[in-house]
Amino acid sequence: MLTVAAPAVDQLAGSLIQSVDWAAIAPPLVPAALALVVLVADLFLPPARKALLGWVSVAGLVASLALLLPLRGGHHRTFCLPGQDHAPVSCSYVADHFALAFQLLVLAGALLVALLSIVSVDEDRLPAGEFWFLLLASTCGAALLPACRDLASLVVALELASLPAFALVALRRDGRGGEAALKFFLSSVTATAVTLLGVSFVYAATGSLYLDRIAAALPNVPGQLQPLTAVGTVLTLVGFAFKTAAVPFHFWVPDTYAGAPVPVAGYLSVVGKAAGLSGLAAIAVLGFHSYGRDWGLALAVLAALTMTVGNVGALRQRGDAPHSAVRLLAWSSVAQAGYLLVPIAAAGYGASAHAIGATVAFALVYGVVNLGAFAVVTSAGARLTDYRGLFSRRPAAALAMAFFLLNLAGLPPGVVGLFGKVVVFRAVVDAGMGWLAVIMAVNVVIALYYYLVWTARLFQSAPDAVGTRRRVPAALVGALALAAALGVVLSVDPQIVMQLASGSLFG
Repeated sequence: MLTVAAPAVDQLAGSLIQSVDWAAIAPPLVPAALALVVLVADLFLPPARKALLGWVSVAGLVASLALLLPLRGGHHRTFCLPGQDHAPVSCSYVADHFALAFQLLVLAGALLVALLSIVSVDEDRLPAGEFWFLLLASTCGAALLPACRDLASLVVALELASLPAFALVALRRDGRGGEAALKFFLSSVTATAVTLLGVSFVYAATGSLYLDRIAAALPNVPGQLQPLTAVGTVLTLVGFAFKTAAVPFHFWVPDTYAGAPVPVAGYLSVVGKAAGLSGLAAIAVLGFHSYGRDWGLALAVLAALTMTVGNVGALRQRGDAPHSAVRLLAWSSVAQAGYLLVPIAAAGYGASAHAIGATVAFALVYGVVNLGAFAVVTSAGARLTDYRGLFSRRPAAALAMAFFLLNLAGLPPGVVGLFGKVVVFRAVVDAGMGWLAVIMAVNVVIALYYYLVWTARLFQSAPDAVGTRRRVPAALVGALALAAALGVVLSVDPQIVMQLASGSLFG
């Protein structure tokens, strides 16, 4: 019989008991709890009252955003393994500046999508209970992911964000939703398999799933295990790169966005992308930084390909094609993913704090203006031809759309869009990757064409459409106003963005 000394038993028991900082996990926990409440309430509410589920979801997301406020300026850690003298060494969940910035983007983006979806659920006749449950569940995973600091938690959070998103795409009942969801599902499952294979290789080589322990172990991996470690690193990063819609893992994006309800497409373009991007940044910078030069160069090449392919795809969209406006925004989001990858690539060359700050800053700018553009598409139409002469019919919507498009292009008066690109350029120049800065500059010029053509279409004459108006629901007006107000505030005070770009976010 095996006997264990009492002190050893006590030490083992203590290592398995982890305290929980409920304040730190509250922001993602609220959507999770609310998702269950919505699902159960849907069983008892009569059809005429199911619209309340949307407003309850909106209120819950507002509460989640409010719960971020007590965490400002702190460094909250929970689910930690105690080390010597019970000092926390490795933690699964860390609510640092990086995590809070991405959680702000995820929860604010989900709030805008929820306001848009109140209209879409009714017009597209989507099942209300299922829709709100899936949206809140996916938001929970996306909000968890930036704070996860071990590979197991990162993969679980990523799948929690992704699996409900498949079903959200498939809820559309006109036939396109099922096809779009199937492409999304098959592509994502492949990426997940690649990620899990990479994680298993990294664990086999380092003996840990915690990012800080992996970082400490990688320089000391025995020579015979180094090929295994290198392959595991590549496969893990490739799996997360898929979630950012980086080339060549982008092929699902146009059809999925066009087949999904428009608010869901907006959700995937901002919240889904933010989740993948935060996981990629955390793994690369915190876990694999000893291989920084290798994955930095690989991500730089990936970023160059992504922004180029995305812009070329956007140029090919024609105004009379079905869902051409959604497809243009889909290709635009692919191109923007390239810009988002650039600072992470720069982090591989040593300037991790500044570079990751640039990624967060640009992600916040992109999230606000891109969701604003999807809000206008929700109200005005999915074809580019629907926007000819929009100013004569709905001046406020046309001006808001022009503002969002100019921000995406990086032109005044979209000052915050310009500053977002400036911080990305600064990060890549500081890293000494002049060739990538040149490719970025060329792509910015290419993108100007299709953004400006769409903007000009808003103010063209359309005599046959003058006088036709459509009553815009209050929720849609609120989403548009909120996105526009955030864009204006950031344009008036872009220093908010610059502070994020210059600060140290990990730590």
